[in-house]
Amino acid sequence: MEEALRVAKEVEIPFLILGKGSNCLFDNHGFDGLAILNKIDFCEFDKNQIYVGSGYNFSLLGVQTARKHLSGLEFASGIPATVGGAIFMNAGANGCETFTCLESVLYLHADGSKKEYKKEELSFGYRSSSFQKMQGVILAAKFLLQTNDQARASQLKIIDYRMKTQPYKEKSAGCIFRNPKDGISAGALIDQCGLKGRSIGGAKVSEMHANFIVNTGFASSSDVKELIAAIQKTVFERTGVHLETEIRFMDRSDEK
Repeated sequence: MEEALRVAKEVEIPFLILGKGSNCLFDNHGFDGLAILNKIDFCEFDKNQIYVGSGYNFSLLGVQTARKHLSGLEFASGIPATVGGAIFMNAGANGCETFTCLESVLYLHADGSKKEYKKEELSFGYRSSSFQKMQGVILAAKFLLQTNDQARASQLKIIDYRMKTQPYKEKSAGCIFRNPKDGISAGALIDQCGLKGRSIGGAKVSEMHANFIVNTGFASSSDVKELIAAIQKTVFERTGVHLETEIRFMDRSDEK
């Protein structure tokens, strides 16, 4: 990873770090730069503390910790992300967020310097973190969990609910919109406006969960963007709520 960032700086091209690609919508023409697929996937357990690489499967980590009767990451089960991506976006579900049991993050800056940040040195919010304004890449992280004999049962309940309510068997970029602050979910608002099944080109609002746009087989990023705009317009006209997107739009020259 250090070598990749060094080369990007040397030849003056933008770089982009990818985990599993969730919450990302690429331009039809692709990305004009160095795309780096993060495969830093080690995982070390020391009692209740986990030291894990940023490319490690976040969903798998949720399963493994729950099986060890460790609580705090049960919600990660079923989230299609790497550990680094989950920290970057402060992924959350079921009232839990990634930063809650986070202890520290090892970060590589674009200039080649490395620093371990304690959680107290960072800021996190709803689907946001300090790293979204930084130039570099998350390398690894430490989590501190709590012993709980019910962790596995809780994790199984979470994944069962997700499989029944979200379109896991279809292609999507994950949830499209942030939930508004007034308590009602974005999916519920879209559903209330009768937009389930609405399609533009190959992009369609999921009939299982309205906050997902699925690719029916030939969708372009333009189709998805047009459908997003149509949803925002309809929801605002009928409810007065402006839905903000949660996904990141990767234009040809998007630079981290």
